[in-house]
Amino acid sequence: MVNRLIAVLLFITFLVLVTIPFAHGGLFSQHKRIKATNGEVAIPLKTINNGQAHYFVYKSKGQEVKFFVVKSRDGVIRAAFDACDVCYLSKKGYSQDGEFMICNNCGRRFHSSRINVVKGGCNPAPLNRVERDGMLVLQVKDILSGARYF
Repeated sequence: MVNRLIAVLLFITFLVLVTIPFAHGGLFSQHKRIKATNGEVAIPLKTINNGQAHYFVYKSKGQEVKFFVVKSRDGVIRAAFDACDVCYLSKKGYSQDGEFMICNNCGRRFHSSRINVVKGGCNPAPLNRVERDGMLVLQVKDILSGARYF
């Protein structure tokens, strides 16, 4: 009886240690923490130009803002908040399936070439960005404009 109780407590502890970090951007989160310099976040293009979605989180004054960048097949590096105008309250974000980003809440699929082009609804909320000197550059003010989603 005591061994079974200990096993159950260990299992519950394991679940807590694994699931809480995922839910809150902690140790096991897919979102890489980034920092700003002089009001800008700069991400080396060579680290994000493989067609895979790369997830980031920027934290300022206790507020975390999550976003992703992905290079679409047309060669454009695109950026969007990991949320949309419709499903953001679920805080589930998007996952990638090939050339599509999928809303983890409702399951809608969005071709990566439409990111930063189509706004509103369940589309990934666009995030302004520019390419400069081999870097993808995002303004902190633009990142923080998405704080309402998180």
